[in-house]
Amino acid sequence: MTLRVGLAGYGLAGRYFHAPLLKGCDLELVAVLTSNPERVAHVNSDFPNAAVVSDMQELLAHDLDLVIVASVNSVHVEQATSALRAGIPTVVDKPMGRNLTETLEILKVSEETGVPVTTFFNRLFDSDSLTIKRVIRENEIGKVFRIDSRFERYRPDLAAQSWREQSSAAEGGGLLLDLQSHLVSTALDWFGPAELVSASVRSIRGASDDDVVLVLRHDSGVDSYLSASAIVGAPGPRIRMLGSNGALVIGELDPQEALLRSGQIPSGGKWDVSTKSEALIIRGDVASELQVEDGNYALFYSLVAGAIAGANEWPVSKAEIIAVATIIDRARELNFRE
Repeated sequence: MTLRVGLAGYGLAGRYFHAPLLKGCDLELVAVLTSNPERVAHVNSDFPNAAVVSDMQELLAHDLDLVIVASVNSVHVEQATSALRAGIPTVVDKPMGRNLTETLEILKVSEETGVPVTTFFNRLFDSDSLTIKRVIRENEIGKVFRIDSRFERYRPDLAAQSWREQSSAAEGGGLLLDLQSHLVSTALDWFGPAELVSASVRSIRGASDDDVVLVLRHDSGVDSYLSASAIVGAPGPRIRMLGSNGALVIGELDPQEALLRSGQIPSGGKWDVSTKSEALIIRGDVASELQVEDGNYALFYSLVAGAIAGANEWPVSKAEIIAVATIIDRARELNFRE
């Protein structure tokens, strides 16, 4: 049975991540919620058979098997809880809530209704993430004790049309909620539970927080240094992971986002082009290329479809969602500058 899906929001996340991945996994996008005229035109062009609706109740009336909330962060609670109370399993784009309180509110409705909910941590399925898990599992650089994980860019001018850059933290903007959600979720996935020991959350360009550095100390003994910044003139490598027998260095993200933005999809749930990052194992003056894993964001929706069918667990558990939200809230407590 093909799952019928409703999508709330058709901006960057909705159009270039969720919608093409749904199509690539053979899920049917039957309705999209947006009132923006430009985005209405995009839906009509991209999915001419999908209905375009202007409110959540219209979306929920389309006999759906799955709802995806990819709207601005400020309406995640309202839209997710509406879907759950309608009895429809739900995926919420990261972050699930703007804070732990909102996140727990959504999860509470899920528990009360018995309707499952998860969040879209697609970076768990990057080439670098899948490769790191293999390197750890196979002890390829010995005992890992530190990692530098970065999303660093050089964008000195604010993007006028980006609500994430222009909105306040209270409204759901900023890199702490955006890219740091990915950095924290992947670090916890790789190394297990952690305590936040240091946080710098600040705005350099005068709008939302755009330079965020968190330090996690994992129970496993690994320290994670997580940097998300829009104003780094000399970005560091995406990953530098240090072990007792060498270092893993990955320079850039895999090409999946670029492929999706260009209109390509992972047909049948699999890419037919390479989605590998380039990685090196470095031991002092000696560097060697490392065989890496293909990234595949479609695995997220394959797992969602399997979970709805009762074949597997949901791709991101409630415990994982709470752990990320707890660290994000703690970062604001330790050091937040308006």
